[in-house]
Amino acid sequence: MASFFYFSFRFGMQKEIFNHIFGIIIPMEKQENEQWVEMEKYLSVTTLTKYLKMKFDKDPYLERVYLTGQVSNFRKRPTHQYFSLKDDHAVIQATIWSGIYQKLGFDLEEGMKINVIGRVQVYEPSGSYSIIIEKAEPDGVGALAIQFEQLKKKLTEEGLFQERFKQPLPQFAKRIGVVTSRSGAVIQDIITTVSRRFPGVDILLYPTKVQGDGAAEEIARNIARANQREDLDVLIIGRGGGSIEDLWAFNEEIVVRAIFESRLPVISSVGHETDVTLADFVADRRAATPTAAAELATPVTKLDLLTYLQNQEKRMATAVQNVLSRKKEALKKCSQSVIFRQPERLYDGYLQRLDQLQLRLKQSLRTRISDSNQLVQARTHQLVQLSPVTKIQRYQDRLGQLDKLLRSQMALVYDAKVAEVKRLSEALLMLDTSRIVARGYAIVKKEESVVDSVEKLKKKDQVTLLMRDGQVELEVKDVKTKEI
Repeated sequence: MASFFYFSFRFGMQKEIFNHIFGIIIPMEKQENEQWVEMEKYLSVTTLTKYLKMKFDKDPYLERVYLTGQVSNFRKRPTHQYFSLKDDHAVIQATIWSGIYQKLGFDLEEGMKINVIGRVQVYEPSGSYSIIIEKAEPDGVGALAIQFEQLKKKLTEEGLFQERFKQPLPQFAKRIGVVTSRSGAVIQDIITTVSRRFPGVDILLYPTKVQGDGAAEEIARNIARANQREDLDVLIIGRGGGSIEDLWAFNEEIVVRAIFESRLPVISSVGHETDVTLADFVADRRAATPTAAAELATPVTKLDLLTYLQNQEKRMATAVQNVLSRKKEALKKCSQSVIFRQPERLYDGYLQRLDQLQLRLKQSLRTRISDSNQLVQARTHQLVQLSPVTKIQRYQDRLGQLDKLLRSQMALVYDAKVAEVKRLSEALLMLDTSRIVARGYAIVKKEESVVDSVEKLKKKDQVTLLMRDGQVELEVKDVKTKEI
């Protein structure tokens, strides 16, 4: 029986899948063997996943699902957000597209419990299913309350609410700026209170939209405009009571930063005493009502001021009298002191000190003069050594010595040259042909060339014989060579 149930279930599932995906109609009256053949066909993973996705897409209960769960595995991404929703027994993957997430009005946090509306789909590549969230809100707490706490935490960490940034209010304001609605009761309460407490103070209204779209931008813009004036002493921003939605413009980050950057001290008066906005945290002072804000801006009435000034005048007169009494007593003590009775004692020590300094000065001058004289002598000696006259004299002496040496060397060279000339002259005389001929010798010449060997002559050559007193023309009859 169990085997038959398994077979029927598997065959029924196969048939339904093929009918929906491929349009295959399997007649119920087929034979048993054909049923077994159909049963043995296997599905691909893609086919099964497509079938499941089709089931999810066509199921009316999955097109709009309302879920409550706790945020898990959340890590904020720059665009789309992927995380998990879980309870005590199950987990489902969740996705919020970037456009939807930006409109939530609050940031998701790990562990936050939320209510969501979305649709369930199958992601084919991984075969997983998830919920695509189209709307979300915190469970049990409004989105605005969550947004309030998240922005408050962010600005606190940046230090915008620290006490060291708070500016003191002016004691006597001459002109007060007010950023609020022109038609509300806030401006009337402020005017009435200021006129009663301190008439003559000017009030400058910056008509501002304090609720609805664009209100935050207009509040921030008018705060910046007020800071451009040099004649304002303090700035009040506020509006009457209302729900958190009505007061939300004063929780916007642009307004909080405009108050923080304000050069003017800012008094925040938003809503009733129990209402709290981020503008109250960043403002220099918070007032529960517009009347209280006006009282903070004008801390005293004229009567209180006159009484204060009279008291200060009395205190000042008493203080001056006390100071004069103390100074007179001190003067009396000084006039009776030894210094005033014997004033020469004041400069006894100075006279002795002056003598010592004069002695040290003289000794110092003598030492410096002696050192200077020695330096002058040394420099003079150096100048003498470097004087052109000394150099010229030294060069002249050197020139005289060189002149004598030159003359001595020239005489030696001259004598040597004269002896050389005489020796060469005698050698030339020894070689003089006229002297040779005069001793009875003769010179044989052939065609104007001296014949110094018989090898240069041959028979019948015409030669000239030069003798002491003339020359003889001869013809060679025979040439005989002397045997060596």
